[in-house]
Amino acid sequence: MKKIVLLGVLLAVVFCGKAQKSQEKVSLSNIDLKTIDGKQIVFSAFRGKKILFVNVASKCGFTPQYKELQSLHEKYKEKLVVIGVPCNQFGGQEPGSPSEIQSFCQKNYGVDFVITEKIKVKGDGQHSLYQFLTKKELNGVASANVRWNFHKFLVDEKGMLVKDFPSGTKPMSTDITKLL
Repeated sequence: MKKIVLLGVLLAVVFCGKAQKSQEKVSLSNIDLKTIDGKQIVFSAFRGKKILFVNVASKCGFTPQYKELQSLHEKYKEKLVVIGVPCNQFGGQEPGSPSEIQSFCQKNYGVDFVITEKIKVKGDGQHSLYQFLTKKELNGVASANVRWNFHKFLVDEKGMLVKDFPSGTKPMSTDITKLL
């Protein structure tokens, strides 16, 4: 009888511990991410502002969205940080080096919002930022599947996921701006 009770207590401890771990949410402040020129991004510096993360590519049909992303950045910079996240996982549409990507963005679209290092947004080697953005068990809000370049994720002032938007959603659309 004592063995059964002891086994029950051990199982309860193990399962409760696993349940607590699976419910823990990741915070943006725990995510390691660098800018395209190698500087550490400190998400606490953006406290009090929403953040729009967008996986970007220079050779995509959605690449002209850089222009609207820049407009969004300029119009809402007091309350929004736009962060472009280069990714080469969709049709090899972001093959450039960091300096080539940076030059392309500035020369063609006048981009001065934050551009990060190139990362993986899905599959094996998925960066911890996109694990947070795409997995409900980590962000506490919703799961999402990044299907192509220029998928957008809006995070609130406290670092909580608000909503994601597919590639075809234009940056200045009311779907996004009404949430700012």
